[in-house]
Amino acid sequence: MNTDQAFELLIEAGVTEDNSIQTVRRWFRERKITYKGSGQDTGYILNNTDQAFHLLKDAGVADSTAVQIVRRMLREGQIEKVGSGIQKPTYPLKESASKPLTNRPSDLDMMIRQLKVKLKAQDEHIKGIEHLHQTSIARLIQQIDILKKDLMKLEKEKSEFQMETKKLLKENIDLTNELLKIKGELFKGKQKDPEFEEKVHTPSPSHTIDYRQKLGLSKMASDKEVLTRYKKLLKITHPDHGGNASAFHFIKTDYDQFRHSINMK
Repeated sequence: MNTDQAFELLIEAGVTEDNSIQTVRRWFRERKITYKGSGQDTGYILNNTDQAFHLLKDAGVADSTAVQIVRRMLREGQIEKVGSGIQKPTYPLKESASKPLTNRPSDLDMMIRQLKVKLKAQDEHIKGIEHLHQTSIARLIQQIDILKKDLMKLEKEKSEFQMETKKLLKENIDLTNELLKIKGELFKGKQKDPEFEEKVHTPSPSHTIDYRQKLGLSKMASDKEVLTRYKKLLKITHPDHGGNASAFHFIKTDYDQFRHSINMK
């Protein structure tokens, strides 16, 4: 089993990515795994269930979880055979210590071969670590790219929402201004009526319903809702805020009358 296959085994076992990387590096140093793949190897195969169980245990996986994973791997053909249950894992044995140099050519040749084997193993070890490091960087870059795309999508949705809000606000302001314009014209016409003052200050029995109709509210709207709507209109039409003085006076008169009618209840 190579480094890529060992990493995938630990990830499937629920080990975190950081712990998986550290464990794979340690296994590689201890010669429990080898490096052979190109970074895309899948379908790892272990010798037996004992080896798989001991590897998972060595990585800190709980016994019950390790047993379940080993059974699944055996069913899926990722383990060659069932072990005895007590067998310890077998890994490549460490090479014996070098024999002292002698003057015999055969001994020198043997030592050279051993040194070459060690150098090759060290080179593969370094390559395995470098590959594992590059794989981790590639994963991080991929995650960053996904987060950037999500961020861009959210920014776009936010911009569209703001544009839609501004559009609705503008339409609301235009409708309000149109309503105020109409009310202002009505107010000017009523000022010419000699009976205007009497009509304004003498509320009829159905005057409360008239207020709600004027404001476009439901007949069931509460007094608080009517007052709130009048306050908003007063703020918009106030001359200090660039509003129409005539419309402001008209709305202020209605507002004062409605508030007086509430107090009289």
